[in-house]
Amino acid sequence: MYLVAIAWLYVALMMAAAEATHSQGSVIGAVFTFLLYGLGPVGLVMYLLGTPARRAARRRAEAAQASAPLDPDGGGHAPAVAMERTVAAEREEP
Repeated sequence: MYLVAIAWLYVALMMAAAEATHSQGSVIGAVFTFLLYGLGPVGLVMYLLGTPARRAARRRAEAAQASAPLDPDGGGHAPAVAMERTVAAEREEP
C-alpha cells in the first residue's frame, strides 16, 4: 500500500513542478497543487486505512493490561518494612 502512496505523491509532485514552471503558473499554485492533490488525500487515505491496525493494537494493549497481575514493581513479593531513620536528628545547642 505504501508503494501506491509514494507513487501518487510522485505524480502530485510532478504536477506541482509543471505548475511552477509553466509560463502562466505560479509557485504558490504549485504548493497548493501538491497539498490539495497529493499530501492531503494521501494523508487522509493512509489514516483511514490504518484504523483497523490501531484498533487491534489498542485491544491488545487493553488485554495485556487486564491480564497483568497487580504488582507495580514486578518483584512478586511484599513491600519491605519501613527503613530505619538514616538522617541524624538535629543537634540542639545548650
